[in-house]
Formats: sequence, structure tokens, C-alpha cells
Amino acid sequence: MTTAQGTTEQGPSAQGHCDPAFAAVREVFERNFAEGREVGAAVAVYSGGRKVVDLWGGLADRRTGRPWLEDTPVFGFSCTKALTATAALLLAERGAFAWDAPVTDWWPEFGVHGKDVATNEHLFTHQVGLPAFARPVSAEEAADAEARAAELAAQEPEWKPGTAHGYHALTYGWLAGHLVRHFAGMPAGDFVKKEFAADLDLWVGSSDEVIERAAKLTNVRGVQNEDGPRAVDDDARLTLLAHAFLDRDSKLNRSAGNPSPGKGGYNNPVVLHAGWPSAGMVATARAFGRFYANLLAGRYVRPETLREGIRTRVRGEDLTLTVDSAFGLGFMRPSMTFFTPEAGRGSAFGHTGAGGAVGFADVDADLVVAYLPNRMGDQLSGDLRSYRLVEAAYASL
Repeated sequence: MTTAQGTTEQGPSAQGHCDPAFAAVREVFERNFAEGREVGAAVAVYSGGRKVVDLWGGLADRRTGRPWLEDTPVFGFSCTKALTATAALLLAERGAFAWDAPVTDWWPEFGVHGKDVATNEHLFTHQVGLPAFARPVSAEEAADAEARAAELAAQEPEWKPGTAHGYHALTYGWLAGHLVRHFAGMPAGDFVKKEFAADLDLWVGSSDEVIERAAKLTNVRGVQNEDGPRAVDDDARLTLLAHAFLDRDSKLNRSAGNPSPGKGGYNNPVVLHAGWPSAGMVATARAFGRFYANLLAGRYVRPETLREGIRTRVRGEDLTLTVDSAFGLGFMRPSMTFFTPEAGRGSAFGHTGAGGAVGFADVDADLVVAYLPNRMGDQLSGDLRSYRLVEAAYASL
């Protein structure tokens, strides 16, 4: 039920605040629950820097019946990559490094096996040819970020850096994240907290207290969460994508499944404590949305720095995902893997997370949508739940 002031009262699916002008977002959010597509979730929308939607609902833990509360954080998977990218933008703005400079200028060990041609830009645009570790890596091993970076530095690339791009689903964290660690003098997650999130319920590397109250990720039977609007009409490309999902040795599966999160999957405290810079964020949707709103407002980096950061550097066939993708410096741009309403296809950016999560911003419309669920789908990228919320936000402007 919604009051005249736009506040959604305690109910079966949602509570929180929604500006009446953005009632369409609330309607979509509640419909996702009504159709059985959610267990628990939160969504926040910022327009012109103002928080206009702040809703949450459902269960944080379906096994115990623990409700999703106002301050319940949840794991955000690859949405984390945007935080690591912003950290690097800030360091570059401060003069720590140049994007077109060789990686070997500061990481000489990286230059073996022909990787000496790699630039810092390549680390953030999935071009260095290291989409997966060459051997199985455990969650415990993954917690040693410096050792994993050294392992990747010694590894032979799967293609010559700079000649193609393929999504580095997890290794991005020990490549791009290693650049942040080197120039910031601290782990990427610590730098993110210090510079961007000191007063936000957002962490890349969580304490026991945060892990205890975080929502538990879950896979449940029921209504299948659909992919976003069908962007692939080529049957041959769809067949290739299906084969990649089924082939355990495909770049897609090797990239997304190694390191293994171990017992408990991504609820594993070992993973949550470590704060992988590729997939380690735990946050409330409100805080995650505020991060993007602050970024758009120029509070983290200068507007011209952000514009340069989101400028599309690579677009086209993704050697890992098999469909077309597009990236700026660590940020996704509108493509088959970052579904965007037509109004935002020139100026939207952000990053999706496995299972449906998304951090979405439009630099021209000054719009932010942050959506974090705990019911996982099979998607490596966003799904129809998040797309419908973004679509409703645009329609409300």
C-alpha cells in the first residue's frame, strides 16, 4: 500500500519510500515478488542526485525466515568491478599512472610470454588474454591477492594483449585490482572504503558483523528469471552461447567458475572476508546507488575524468561470453550483455552482476538505478527483473 506521500508501508513484498513520480518502479518491484521472481531484494533510484526510490522486501534468509530489513546488505557479484574501476580513475587523475603506459613500467614480471605489449588500459578492458587461471584455485588461495596476481603475471595469455577482448569475470580482480593495490599502497577494497564509502553501507572485504546480517544468496525452484530483452537474433550465435554454457572447458565457464567460492558458494565467509576486487562487494542498494549518484555529481572524480572512463574502448564479439559486449575503463556500456532502454544507449554505463544485480547510471539523464537481489538466476549478466526496473525509472523521468 502506498500513502499520498509515496511511502510503501509494511506489506508482503515491499517497504520503504517511493516518490509518487516514480511509482512505476515500485509497481515493477512488487510485481517481481508477486510473480514469484524474488526471495528478497532491494532497489534504489537517484534522479538529479536525489533519492527518489528506496525499497526493500522479502526474506534475507529463506531457510530461517529472517526478513530483509532497511539495512540488510547483500553480495553484488561483478557489480564490484565498477568500484575497482572508479578507484583506478581516481589514481590516474592524481597522476599515479597513465592509461596508455605499459603494465611493465610498474609490474615488470608481467611482461613474460609476450605480455610486455599490454597497457594499463588493457587490464580494465578485458584485453590482456588472461580470462581464467590455468589451474583450479580455491577460495582460500584466492584470498592471497598478491600471490594470485603473481600467478597471473607468470601465465601465458590466451590471445595477444590488445588484439581482442574477452570478459575476465574473476581474474579482473587480481589484474585491475593489483594496479589499484600498487598505486594506492593498500588493497583495492580498503581504498574503495577510504575514498568512496567511509559513510556508506558498502564493503569490498566484509567484517564478521556485516556477514552475519547480510542476506543469504539462494537458488530456488519456481518462476524462471528471464534474460533481458532478447538482443541476440542470430540462431548460430545462440547455439554457440548454449554450447559455451554446457562446455566445462569453455572460456565462459573457466572464467566464471575459477576460483571456486567453496563450501556455501558466495555465502562463504572466506570469499566475503577477502573482498575480491572483481566480485566481492557487499552493500545495501541504497548505499550502492549513492555511490553512483556521488560519482555522477563529481564527488569522486572530475566529470571529465568520468566521461573519459566510460568512453567505449572495446565493442564487438567477446571471446569469453561469445556474444557482443562493450566496455569503457572497467565499466560496461550498452550492448548484448548490458541491456539498456533506447533512451540511455548513448550515455548509460555501470556493471551487472551474476544472478541479476545491477549498478546502472546515465551521465546525461543524471539517473541511477541500483538493484540487489538474493535469488540467483543462471545468468552471468543482468536479467529481466533489473531491466524492467531500469525501464520504469526512465519512463518516470
